Order: sequence, then C-alpha cells, then structure tokens
Amino acid sequence: MSRSDYPQRAKHGSAATPRRIALDIITDVTERGAYANLRIKDAVRGLSAQDTAFTAALCYGTLEHLYYLDYIIDGFVKGRQKPVVRNLLRIGCCELLFLDTPSHAAIFETVSLCRAMGMNGLTGFVNAVLRRVDQARNSLPALPEDTMQRLSIQYSCPHWLVALWTKELGLPDTEKLLAAASPGLTVRAQFPCTTDELADALPCPVRRGALDDNALLLGRGFDLASHPAFSQGRMAIQSEGAMLLCRALGDCREKRVLDACAAPGGKSAYIASLSENRALLTCFEKHAHRIALMQKNFERLHVTADILLKDASEHDPEFDAAFDAVLLDVPCSGLGLLHEKPDVRYSKRESDIESLAATQHDILSACASYVRPGGILVYATCTISKQENEMQVERFLKEHAEYSPDPLPFAFHSGHMLQLLPHRNGTDGFFVARMKRCI
Repeated sequence: MSRSDYPQRAKHGSAATPRRIALDIITDVTERGAYANLRIKDAVRGLSAQDTAFTAALCYGTLEHLYYLDYIIDGFVKGRQKPVVRNLLRIGCCELLFLDTPSHAAIFETVSLCRAMGMNGLTGFVNAVLRRVDQARNSLPALPEDTMQRLSIQYSCPHWLVALWTKELGLPDTEKLLAAASPGLTVRAQFPCTTDELADALPCPVRRGALDDNALLLGRGFDLASHPAFSQGRMAIQSEGAMLLCRALGDCREKRVLDACAAPGGKSAYIASLSENRALLTCFEKHAHRIALMQKNFERLHVTADILLKDASEHDPEFDAAFDAVLLDVPCSGLGLLHEKPDVRYSKRESDIESLAATQHDILSACASYVRPGGILVYATCTISKQENEMQVERFLKEHAEYSPDPLPFAFHSGHMLQLLPHRNGTDGFFVARMKRCI
C-alpha cells in the first residue's frame, strides 16, 4: 500500500474524536500488525471516561466481529476498497449491528468522519452502504452452509484455527468455545490486603471466582488505575486462569522459587502474595525494557525479588538444583486470550505454532536441571493447542526420566495436566501441568 492509502492520524484535540481514534487503531491493527490493547491505551490519553469506554468498545467490537462485518459489507459492495474506506464501513456496521448507537447517529457520524478526513467524494458511497445494511438488518445475507466456513465467519475466527480446534476438541466444544462470552475483568488482593478487605473497598458489586476464591469478578467496570487500592498496591488485575498457574506450585513459603519467563511480573507478584511475602523469588527476563516494567509493578505491589536479565532458553549451570519450584509460563500462540485480545487471531498463522513449540521445548530443556531433586516444575501457557500443551509435556517426560507427573493441587481436578476453556471454566484458555523431579 502506498502512503497515500493511510490518511494522517488524528492528533489529540478537537480532531481526536472516539471514532477517528478507533479508525486509526483498526487500520494500524489490520494493516500494520499493531497490538490493539497497546494502541488503545496510548490513544485514549486525555479522553473522558465515557469517550475512552466508547473508543475501546468500538475497537474491540470491530475486531471481534471483523470477518462477519466483512461478510455483510461484501453483500452490499462490489470490488475492493482502500483500507481506510473498508475500515470506515467496518466501524459503521459495528455500531449498527453490535453497539447501542441509534442507526441515524451511527450513519451520520461515520459519514461525517469520512468528510472530516477529506474524502468528500466517498461520503455518498459510505452513506448508501450503511443505509442499505441498516434497512436489511432483519434480512442480512445468510451464513454459508459449510460448517467450517460458517463458524469462521460467524465468530470471526481464521479457518485454520476453527479446523484445528474441531480436530482437537470436537465440533460441539469448538462452537461453544467460539461462542463463549468474555470472562470479564478480574482483580485480586495483594498481601497484606485480604480479599474481603478489597471487596469492601471496591465501588461495584463483585463475586468470588469459582476456581480461585481470591479472584473477584467485577460486576461493572470503573477506572481501576485511579482507585486508591491500585495505587497503594493492595489490588492487582489478573485473570482467574493466570492465578491458577501460581496455585499449581503449591505452598511456596520459605522456598526458593524461579519464575523463568517473568515479565511483566503478575504471576511472581501473586506467588509472593500467596506466600505472604515469604517465598524467595528469582525472576528471569530476557528483555531489558520488560525488566523495567516488572520493577515498576513490583514497586507498586511491594514485592521483593531477584530480577535477572537472562534468556530462559539458554541453560546456565550456575542455577542447577538451585530452586524448590520453577514456573515456566512460556511464550505461546496466545489462542486462549481471544476474548481479551481479539486481534491475536488475525496476527497468528498455523506455522507459528511449530516455531513456538520449538522455543517452548528449548526452555523446558534448559530449565529442567534448575529444580532440586524433590522439587516441582510447572509448565504453563495461555493457549489452546495440543502441540504447545499436552504434547509438549508428554515429550518432556519421555526425554527426562528424572521427572514424573505430579497431581495438581486443585480440589476440582486430580490430574497433572489441565486445559482451562472459557465455555467450561468461565476463564481464559490457560494450560498448566505439574511435574516432580524425582532424582
């Protein structure tokens, strides 16, 4: 694409309306591979809480329904459009079909944005397409009869991923997984604050997590970053699935614990909290800028840890048998976070799983000797992929006779491996496995 295909981004000020910001973000994500959550965080600075919420809803709504929106648009439009024009139609249709914006306002504002961007010659086209979609909302194009195509379009999920999950989970579970609602926002208390004290301090209804009773699921959103519990380090934002990975280590009080892929530090912080700050924590991270982020988080949460600039995939004999417990929350495809990060599905390719599995194996091999005999190794991902999860653990156990499967310390599950699924467990798609070093 030429530079002229991308109109200049809106600057903060009168031009930085929520819809213009959303359009810039959607274009950055779909055409340049940007991360939606990072772009939104940066772009909404200075906006009101209401405009921030609307910008996020429009961005995430468009990305969550991207394939379906394109399918509907293609039913009313012939030929291809420049990326910015296609994204104008996408956000306009998202408002019409998935948000609470009145039809006349959604159409008027999208057309006004087209005009404000200097594309006066396209205002009639944008207006006509959106009006036709609105008029046909009760008789929109039927979805394809082919099951794989239908699921891909209906739930805006790449065909390869629908096929992978159908093969590994079966068709009924795949459709339930794709249709599952977002788990919502979850927070927890950081020691010495208790869960009850945090629940009483929050300005909204909460309910306890079903898997970890320290998890508090928020009944509605609010500005978490400005709440005193956050600034004072009494509260952390963390999904229930991520919390379970830390629980898998067992009691870490007075134990030497390594978090080998630690940044940004949320799991290390929960390990510290669970142990009442009595775990002897070491954190590896191979990127200096992520170490700075981790240090900032630890300072806020009053966590003490030995943080080292180190690549977990490279073995260092200095740490052999140095730890009672090691957590390997390895780099992965992130396919268990599609509700939290809807853009992930569009940036991943099936070939990525192969290369990620190789990296995961390298990390497992490099860190296996860091666990003392009798100690615990926990392997974890935030994805739903047997090649990255069950097959990885099975291969490791075959290659390392010194390890054996060890039951996870969960009342609701007795095996040594657990795949969490949104439609079954009400949390993101995390995987966790626990192994014990015998010799």
